[in-house]
Amino acid sequence: MDCNSFASLATFKLPSPCRLVASACCPDKDLVVLIARLGGRDRISLWKVQGSRKWEVDIATDDVPATVAGLAWHPDGQTIAVVHESGRITMHSVQDGRIERSLSINSRREAQTVPNVVGVWWFPGPSESTPAVIPDIFKRNGVKTGSALSILKILPMLDPLKEASGHVTATDLFAFQGTQTKNTQEALVPDVISQWPSLVPILEDISISSPVQTEENHKSGSSGSLTRKIDEDSLLVLADQSGGLHLFLAGTYCLGTIALPEGHPPLFVYKHPNQPVLLFHSKNPDGGLFSVGIHPMLINIPLLGTPAVREFARLSSAACELTRYVMSVLDEVKEGWLGSSSVTGAREIGKMWVGSLEKRLKEEYGQENPNVVFELTSFLVTGSMSEGLSDFIMSSDQTSERAIQKWDGAVTDALTKMCDYSSVRIIPALQRLHIVLDEIRGWSLMSHHAPFGLDTSDIMTCLDLVELGIFVSAWLAAEAKKELRTFKQFLNFLRYEMTVANMSGESQAFLDYDILEVNNYLMSGLMASQVDRWFTGSAPQFNSGELCTSQTPKSLGEALGLAHAALQDPSQTAWQPSVMCIELSELDRNLDALVRELATRCQRVFAQASPATARSAVVSVAGGAVLTKGKELGPAPENNCLFIHQRVIGDDNEPNGSLQYLVALLNPEGQSLLCLSKMPYGQYVRVAGGFEVAILECSVDTNNGGGGDLDILDADFFDDEVIVLVYRIKGTQGPIYVGTMNYTMLRYQRLESEKYVSGSSQKDMIVDMLQRWKEGHLVGGGVPITKCRRLSACKSGSISMAVNGRVGRRVVCVLGGDGVTLEVVDMEADEIEADEESGMEMVGRDMTMTEGDLGP
Repeated sequence: MDCNSFASLATFKLPSPCRLVASACCPDKDLVVLIARLGGRDRISLWKVQGSRKWEVDIATDDVPATVAGLAWHPDGQTIAVVHESGRITMHSVQDGRIERSLSINSRREAQTVPNVVGVWWFPGPSESTPAVIPDIFKRNGVKTGSALSILKILPMLDPLKEASGHVTATDLFAFQGTQTKNTQEALVPDVISQWPSLVPILEDISISSPVQTEENHKSGSSGSLTRKIDEDSLLVLADQSGGLHLFLAGTYCLGTIALPEGHPPLFVYKHPNQPVLLFHSKNPDGGLFSVGIHPMLINIPLLGTPAVREFARLSSAACELTRYVMSVLDEVKEGWLGSSSVTGAREIGKMWVGSLEKRLKEEYGQENPNVVFELTSFLVTGSMSEGLSDFIMSSDQTSERAIQKWDGAVTDALTKMCDYSSVRIIPALQRLHIVLDEIRGWSLMSHHAPFGLDTSDIMTCLDLVELGIFVSAWLAAEAKKELRTFKQFLNFLRYEMTVANMSGESQAFLDYDILEVNNYLMSGLMASQVDRWFTGSAPQFNSGELCTSQTPKSLGEALGLAHAALQDPSQTAWQPSVMCIELSELDRNLDALVRELATRCQRVFAQASPATARSAVVSVAGGAVLTKGKELGPAPENNCLFIHQRVIGDDNEPNGSLQYLVALLNPEGQSLLCLSKMPYGQYVRVAGGFEVAILECSVDTNNGGGGDLDILDADFFDDEVIVLVYRIKGTQGPIYVGTMNYTMLRYQRLESEKYVSGSSQKDMIVDMLQRWKEGHLVGGGVPITKCRRLSACKSGSISMAVNGRVGRRVVCVLGGDGVTLEVVDMEADEIEADEESGMEMVGRDMTMTEGDLGP
């Protein structure tokens, strides 16, 4: 056997010890994820298999230690799901490692306990069905004509949100690309938004402009729609130690938690490629690796197979993004007016001006309790100012032209933004949210949507809050415009008096302010602005319909009758002294509190409905997965088991269309055995003697390199035909080889026993296999290694392995026991081809992976 059947793609040293997990290889790109630990915190780094690092990020966002419990790749290779031991899930972009979304799971037993994640799987969506006879010429992409989403797509685009400014450090500027560890600090997102079940937002679908338009976003719209369709069909499944399966549509939209029987966690989960069915093998906590049923349990999730789940997820995502948009715009307006810890608000400049005047009057002119408003009002009315006010206006830095211009600019910008944003951003976004909620109200009235558990009264409350928010936002725009008008008059008054006070010779000053407007600002704008009430106080509770001037609201017909009578008799249009005036000064109008209450109530509606998918799940245990006590024919095999792997492949010749293969490395009585089995896969397979097994003695007979007994270090399924093994000659420390074996061509022998029916476990089968092998009823043989390669970097010690068997990406990554030596083997090229085409091959690979594009 040729010991150089495969080409070594790359061998490189890592800067620090790392871990390599079995799911580290990207499914459709030449990428691999490594996990390093420094200072009690895990960091993940993305490497090209040719040996260059793309990025490295710290997965922790605070000072709490973070440990990676597992990771899974999105089927399209664009997102990495990293599961933390704390039960937190972070979605990292393959482009730069930034956190795109952060999720959390809760224990199904106690809300305060942290679930221990024991497994994570990310399944692709159903395969493409046969195209319809009538093509989708209108590019609807599953959006129903006349629905809320179809209406949102044709509305004018809202302005993009303000981008969060990133802090650039010296390391970012001067470090070599790929060498610095990036911080994964997420943008500050309100808790109510982070807990809202939603898909990854596509802003264009809800008519919101994206803040950054990349080159890809300007390509044809069909590619973006296809990506979204694939994203919405994939399913992320997490299993915790307490026996809960947590489902996430597209990896982000929570579908709820399914409680497994008796709280036993699953060791292996398989999703049917075209049906809403999960098959899993539950592990008995009191047993070992083999204490799982031979036949799987089945979870039928009927609601997952309906379009309603995806439609509702889109509506929930649209409502979430619109609410977040309103909250973000309102926060920006509030920060510009009232300020924040890092920004001085326009409102604060006026307070500082008043404070400076009060300080001057108190410290230099002996006024114990100076009244600035009284001083300015007296000056406005009489034209005569006190000595202290005169000194302040003529000599203070606060009354310089530069200070007045800064005050004018800040207040003008803040109030103009407040007026414009209320009219062209907040109100249209709330109107769009009303469209979405109105459709959800229709869902709550339909019997076939009853599984979602929507409460019509809760949705009506949300609709009322949206309508009130639109009213209060329009009121804010009008009040901001009024405030700006009176403020301008006040500044004109100040500038006029400053000009008069400093006037000399024949120069003249022109009076260009309204004394009533200035007085209005002094009374209700300088010390305490009315605009402040939109950001302070209680949320409004009034009904906008109650603000009409008539005590008895009239119908449309009555109103038209009165209008017609007024046209016939003009005297009826004269002033009516009996008209009732509504006092508005006592009404609460805190728009900020109103929007947050709206967000909380809407989030509650969608959060209660999104687990409907998990609630519809039916866990069937009648198929033979109930564990019984296995017979004791000898020492428990799991005590000598080094690893066990399972794989399900499609086979049209089988009753359920699937075959399950199992491979385990055992070491009974000091002899290494590779045990394999294959069986029809499905819950209701009841074929007596339907199990075929093979036992391979860990030895191989070859002419050169690798002959004799083998010490298998690791093995895993590579594809639907090949198993990859990493081994060395037994009794030596090296060299180490990577080889392949075709497991479908082995000589399997059928077990004729009829006892492998409901209740048996894998332990029963393995024990029986070993017993039959000892008795000579099962014929063993050597490991039929077809190809192998001697590793050049990993020469001794333990190893860890990750494989990618996808056509065009067939590589094996082997990490040495020291954690700093990684060797990548190309399983599609041999050594001769590599020598002849190394130049062309490396150029081609580099062309498919650039700094700005990690795509294939």
